[in-house]
Amino acid sequence: MANTGNTILALLTGAAIGAGLGLLYAPDKGVNTRKKINKEAKKAKAKLDKQLEETSKNLSESAQKAKTNFETRLEETLSSASYKADDILVAMEAKLEELRKKNAQLQKEVGGKKANA
Repeated sequence: MANTGNTILALLTGAAIGAGLGLLYAPDKGVNTRKKINKEAKKAKAKLDKQLEETSKNLSESAQKAKTNFETRLEETLSSASYKADDILVAMEAKLEELRKKNAQLQKEVGGKKANA
C-alpha cells in the first residue's frame, strides 16, 4: 500500500513539474504564465491533499483491522491458557487428594507398629 502511495506521489510530482516546465517554455506573457503556474500548483496541491487523506484513511482502517485481529487472538490465547490452568489445577488437586490418602494410610501403619512394639 505504501508503494502505491509513493508511485502516485511520484506521478503527481512529475506531472506538476512537467506542467510547470511546459508553461515556462510556452510563448506567453509573464503574468499569464505565473497565473497558469499558480493554477497548476493549486491543482497539484489539491490532488496531493486528496491522496494524503485517502492514504491516511486506508492506514487508519488497516490499523483498526490489525488491532481487532490482535485483540481477538489475544482473547483466544488467554481463554485457552485459562482452560489449561484449570485443567492443571484439577490434576494437582486430584494428586494432592491421592497423597493425603497415602499419608493417612502411612500414619495408620506407623501408629499400628508403635502400639505393637
